[in-house]
Amino acid sequence: MPRFVVVSPPFHSHAQPMSVFARALSTAGAREVTFACGSEFADLAPELPFTALKTTRDSNSGIAERTEQDARSAQQLTDFLKATGEGAAATLLAQTRRRRAEPLAAPVAVLSDIAAVHEQVRPDWYVVDQIDYATTLALHALDLPFVSFVTGHPTYLVSRDDQFFGLPQAWPSAVRPSQAEEAVLATEVRLTDLAFTVAFTRFLREFAPTRPVPRRAFALTSPHAAVVNYPDLPWLPPLPEHQRQIFLGHCTTPEELDDTWLGRVRDRRVLLVALGTFLSARHDVLRRVVDGALRIPDLTVVVAAGGRVAELADLAENPRVVVEPVVPQRALLPHVAAMVHHGGNNSFTECLSAGVPAVVLPFSSDQFCIAHDAERAGAGVCLDPNAATPEDVANALNSLLRNQNPFAELRRSLRSAGPDRGAARLLDVLGRV
Repeated sequence: MPRFVVVSPPFHSHAQPMSVFARALSTAGAREVTFACGSEFADLAPELPFTALKTTRDSNSGIAERTEQDARSAQQLTDFLKATGEGAAATLLAQTRRRRAEPLAAPVAVLSDIAAVHEQVRPDWYVVDQIDYATTLALHALDLPFVSFVTGHPTYLVSRDDQFFGLPQAWPSAVRPSQAEEAVLATEVRLTDLAFTVAFTRFLREFAPTRPVPRRAFALTSPHAAVVNYPDLPWLPPLPEHQRQIFLGHCTTPEELDDTWLGRVRDRRVLLVALGTFLSARHDVLRRVVDGALRIPDLTVVVAAGGRVAELADLAENPRVVVEPVVPQRALLPHVAAMVHHGGNNSFTECLSAGVPAVVLPFSSDQFCIAHDAERAGAGVCLDPNAATPEDVANALNSLLRNQNPFAELRRSLRSAGPDRGAARLLDVLGRV
């Protein structure tokens, strides 16, 4: 059986599912699996060998605003949050312009670090986050075999000339820029695509002149296989034909609530509200969601408020509202009736696994594609996070709560999904490479 190194960027929303998959590979029979990430994530897979490896300048250990960052990264987070208040187009423009300003933060250091890890561990395969471009480039430059892991929407696997990273390929019903805004965004993401490709080309010509230069940087992915933390939905756009995609459906493992949390939710109809590690800072949106949810009788609202607990302290005075910086989301989901989330991949797939319908409030990145999929699969209702009123939230929640058996067909298809089955399939595929 092969030996693996699973490399995750130092972001909790990426490291958590990748650490679960690393453990699943070990359980499935891999000879040895090393988890490599920022040192603050060593406890995610304590039973596995760990290597401290930071492949990006930014990091997020659980609450973005509280993660220690340099001044530049902290300012970029502030700018991002401000852009989310201006709408989808402004947010996506801010994101692509930031990427273009610094296509590769420290590629030489990442190349050196990956080479050092390889010298120490000597794995047969690496598993690397598809959007950890510096690590993917380093592995390509060193000609080391790797599998791509897609922690976001499957369209992160760019396959066609008309696909561009940062330009959603599908939009939900409630959120879509104007034609003029989309035209500007399309121009900007093409410029970013070109900037990344130029940066990759220069790097390879200097540090790995014998290695092939990818025609487009964002299309650089494993030539062998990609593990996709997502359900294999029939309407997904075409994915790269040269690789095998292994859809996990979800990357969760059973978790139990402690007695304190059980006491808070037992014998209650519960709504979970969580906007992720970055967007929990949008306490204005959290407030409107709670105000709307409280219009539904007998509904208890649990809110993950990140670093904005103080701004919502008055809401927590209501006996039907629980406000905490962080909540045990995966353990709570089997005990809740519905969830309000931002369209993050983890929240979407965890809700699917638990059979929990959702109101989706997409702000950025791939969240618009995920909100579209949630609607089309019957797994959720999408609202514009900047325009939705408390009444809109109440109406959306009522429509979800009336459905006693949401997305039943999709739930049945997920019974054969999960990280353990995905890990076994990957070992089988690699055994034939």
